[in-house]
Amino acid sequence: MRFRPCIDLHGGKVKQIVGGTLSDTEPVATVTNFESVQPPSFYADLYWRDGLEGGHVIMLGPGNEAGAREALGAHPGSLQAGGGITPANAMAWLDAGAAKVIVTSYLFEDGDFAAARLAQIRQAVGRERLVVDLSCRRRGDDYVVACNRWQTLTRLVLGPAVLAQLAADCSELLIHAVDVEGRQGGVDSLLIERLAAWTPLPTTYAGGVRSLADVHLVRDLGRNRLDVTVGSALDLFGGSGIAYQELVALDRRERSPEA
Repeated sequence: MRFRPCIDLHGGKVKQIVGGTLSDTEPVATVTNFESVQPPSFYADLYWRDGLEGGHVIMLGPGNEAGAREALGAHPGSLQAGGGITPANAMAWLDAGAAKVIVTSYLFEDGDFAAARLAQIRQAVGRERLVVDLSCRRRGDDYVVACNRWQTLTRLVLGPAVLAQLAADCSELLIHAVDVEGRQGGVDSLLIERLAAWTPLPTTYAGGVRSLADVHLVRDLGRNRLDVTVGSALDLFGGSGIAYQELVALDRRERSPEA
């Protein structure tokens, strides 16, 4: 298991926001856990110096393009870019320094998954530089993919057949457990177990991590098949649950030949 760091951008600032509260029509509903005084490049440089790979720069709405370019340009090829990615702009983000691009909402038309759209963006950038975000909410016994900053439930239900289908067109998956994201109330154990059983690709889990014990839970329930990202609980983002340097040390242990 690897630690995948994040740089979430909202209103041009690095922030940590409670998942599912972001809204364009009702901005007062957005719950912000942390807003940084540091520029995006500060975090990009920190992650690079600590040897962390495959982190995510996520643009949460408009007005974040300059910040994303700043982060990606600090150490080209070290971070992935997501938020509003389409075939028309994907190559520009790779040229700006992204190692890979992360696609979400573009893949859906009126709530239905559009395989043709996935094929288009794969043709634009290549399978190896494409990550699919399948962040989801639990509905009954199912996990349903959410798009449009997690405000819209699609008709795509996660399962082994769906993940196997996607594996032909992308090289990684990023999956936030939206119901627990940013709330520091614990991870979604059932989703972690299912992802470990289902995924044929490198997959990063995010959502609800509040302590190092939760990180270990992702590792153990995920059978060491899932990577993890941590946001609001991290001292780097004003949290008190986990020290950033603890995760750097964990990542180094996982990368060591003896791990």
